Amino acid sequence: MGHVNKVSRVFTLSHVAEMLGEDEEWLFEVAEEMDTEDGQLWVVGVGEDGVRAFTDDGIENLKELIAIHKDTPASSKNAAKRSLR
Repeated sequence: MGHVNKVSRVFTLSHVAEMLGEDEEWLFEVAEEMDTEDGQLWVVGVGEDGVRAFTDDGIENLKELIAIHKDTPASSKNAAKRSLR
């Protein structure tokens, strides 16, 4: 048997921003540091460019990045991406 996808749902960026009480545009920029392996992906519909979405694990990784961004000076943000791995 091949790879089994364990993702049963995803949450859009706007929904996650509301859930976490964060600004959607700021969260979009924070999420730029995430890869698919981190639980971030794009959902594309008919006539749409796509929307960023997160798995349950992706939301947890995003919470870690949020904490790092709020506690870390701008010059050290590249370290944030490395911490997810």
